[in-house]
Amino acid sequence: MRTTLKLAAATLAFGLILPLGAAADETMVKGEVTKVDADAGKITIKHGPIKKFDMDAMTMVFKAGDEAMLTQVKPGDKVQFHPDKVNGQFTVTKIEKAK
Repeated sequence: MRTTLKLAAATLAFGLILPLGAAADETMVKGEVTKVDADAGKITIKHGPIKKFDMDAMTMVFKAGDEAMLTQVKPGDKVQFHPDKVNGQFTVTKIEKAK
């Protein structure tokens, strides 16, 4: 009986924590594309603050998490993107044109 209760409690806790953590991790940042370098697989974005990295607004180069991203945007496009750190490099893992 105790094992069943512990398992039920762990399942409930995991179910409550995972969605909150996943939602917080998908925070999108507003920005403007200033350069796309398809050969290098990089995109330069003038962005607002990135709270997740305690970073102020600035212009910086990001690695594209997926090469297809580099064809979806062009300099001057207003975007929302999800930055992350992958293998020590700031990387855009998701990007979409702002509405």
